[in-house]
Amino acid sequence: MRTRILRAAALGLGTLLSMNAARAACTLPEPPPATARPTKPPLPVKPACLDAKGGCPGWEAYSYNDAIKAYNEQAAAFRPLAEAYVKALNAYVKASSDYAQCEVKTLQ
Repeated sequence: MRTRILRAAALGLGTLLSMNAARAACTLPEPPPATARPTKPPLPVKPACLDAKGGCPGWEAYSYNDAIKAYNEQAAAFRPLAEAYVKALNAYVKASSDYAQCEVKTLQ
């Protein structure tokens, strides 16, 4: 009788250890840090005179045009940063799915 109890305990312990080993194999996904999220550059403020019938004085139109050019340069620099962040987010989504599937397998 004592031998049966010891075998059952050993079997239970073995099952528990194998479940913990399988559980340990599941790697928790880590999201990309929020600090890695790039900030989109703000659009320049459109002068009210652009919509007016007479238009803008030359200096104001040129200033707005320069602001648009600067914005386009900032947007060009922003794009690869945003794409890299989206790539990191997609990797996180995939890692989350892999983790969930691993957890499901440990329950089977």
